[in-house]
Amino acid sequence: MGNCWSCFKAPLQSSITDTSNVPDIKEETMELKRLFPLNSCTKESLVSNETLSNSNKKSLVSTVSVPNNIGSDNCGSLPIQNNLRISRAFYARFPPLCRSMATNVNTFSDKHPKESQDEKLSMLFDQYKDPHEDIILADGIERLCNDLQLSPNDFKVLVLAWKLEAEQMCQFTRKEFVNGLKSMYVDSIQGIQTRLPEIVQELINNAEMFKDLYRFTFRFGLDVTSGQRILPVDMAIVLWKLVFSIREPSLLLRWLSFLECHHVRGIPRDTWNMFLNFVEVIGNDLGAYDDAEAWPSLFDDFVEYENDQVNQNITKDEFLKGSIHDNNN
Repeated sequence: MGNCWSCFKAPLQSSITDTSNVPDIKEETMELKRLFPLNSCTKESLVSNETLSNSNKKSLVSTVSVPNNIGSDNCGSLPIQNNLRISRAFYARFPPLCRSMATNVNTFSDKHPKESQDEKLSMLFDQYKDPHEDIILADGIERLCNDLQLSPNDFKVLVLAWKLEAEQMCQFTRKEFVNGLKSMYVDSIQGIQTRLPEIVQELINNAEMFKDLYRFTFRFGLDVTSGQRILPVDMAIVLWKLVFSIREPSLLLRWLSFLECHHVRGIPRDTWNMFLNFVEVIGNDLGAYDDAEAWPSLFDDFVEYENDQVNQNITKDEFLKGSIHDNNN
């Protein structure tokens, strides 16, 4: 069945054996041409063998010949030995699917895979990690800041720690470093330098985003190894100055001065979080403060202290004015 249709034809006859079957043969020929569109070999003789079951009649061979020249490429004029070569040429028109697929697989396997992002970030991490531990410690962070052309106490360093979701100050784990930079869509020092100013601008414009950074800052300042839950006031003052670098409240310096003067032991999480609401709601007008609301008691003390300071200033001014008036008289 691998040969073309001419392989089944009888030897070429000078005339049609049975003219009564010619119409049927023509119809079969047209149907075969429709189902199997071939090349020039289709201009050949078609053979129809019919076996008569109830008699010993010989097979009736009917042939429809298309005139052709001896020595041409038409299958009807070629010797039977060449039919196999013609059939192979016919089937060669179909692409060898299996061979093509295998070639593609080999070509893919021969290519060197590109360096994955995780590998690139791990290599970047290795440049700064401690030689004895798989972690970036203070020395590594200092070198990282130098390469980023940033001071370790720069606001952008806090932003970087926030994006890395660092669990503790002055150290980055490999997981924090790799996953954090992936979330920033960067994998190089140059990429970090470009991305950080964009994030800072987003923090300026997005209050909810800044609130997330603000709350992270409290946890970032805790010593988690000792189970610390209250932020020491000296650390809290440093972090308040740092986190409010881009949007400093009008009463921040007065608040920090109050903390230093009154020797507050530490800042709980609730007090830290509520201070952001305090400066947004109260602002610079402490007269709007209502101590009946659920503010931390430290805020009550601060407002009372500030009111006393104002009253003292008024008294001093009145005293000075009175003294000047007496002198004039």
